[in-house]
Amino acid sequence: MRLLVKGGAGYIGSAFVRLAPPEICASRLNNVDKLTYAGNLENPTAVKKDIRYRFVQSDTGDLAAMTALLAGEQPHSVVHFAAESHVDRSILGPAPFIEANLYGTFVLLGAARAHGLRRYLHVSTEAVYGSIAAPYHAKEEYQLKPSSPYSVSQAAPGLLALSYQTTFQLPGIVTRASEKFRPLSIPGQVHPLDHLQRIGG
Repeated sequence: MRLLVKGGAGYIGSAFVRLAPPEICASRLNNVDKLTYAGNLENPTAVKKDIRYRFVQSDTGDLAAMTALLAGEQPHSVVHFAAESHVDRSILGPAPFIEANLYGTFVLLGAARAHGLRRYLHVSTEAVYGSIAAPYHAKEEYQLKPSSPYSVSQAAPGLLALSYQTTFQLPGIVTRASEKFRPLSIPGQVHPLDHLQRIGG
């Protein structure tokens, strides 16, 4: 199987790249990342020497680049982690979040549809459910209530991905995980999850 991971130099995506079982990406694992403030090539360093591994620096919102990449590499599946993140950043400047998260997903979905992928996995966040009072936890069937530009920019791409499954029969899955914690520590990299954060906020 050939796998394309978008955002594989980020915090969550790089963990997926490092831990992906060989049978999942037996032929090729393409790690595509724009390398913004959230991306660090030291994150997936453990797999760099694997002959199956290839890194490509590219923007999800570049339709020509995404189309050419999928046509050239012929992946069976795409796992989409790439996103602008952080609530405070989205309040100070919403535009990059809408452009990267919503438009970038739209472009990637279009390229995936044209290529005829077997599977499209969109990784979202629990922030799309809005604030939930303790001690409750969001459930999958909860109503989406995004309350910041960031959470809206995460809710909309997930819904777009699901619409492509219904309308265009692009086999897709959307995940909405809660806050993530890591054992990995990369010298010189400061990540907002290096300290405890309120879960569900």
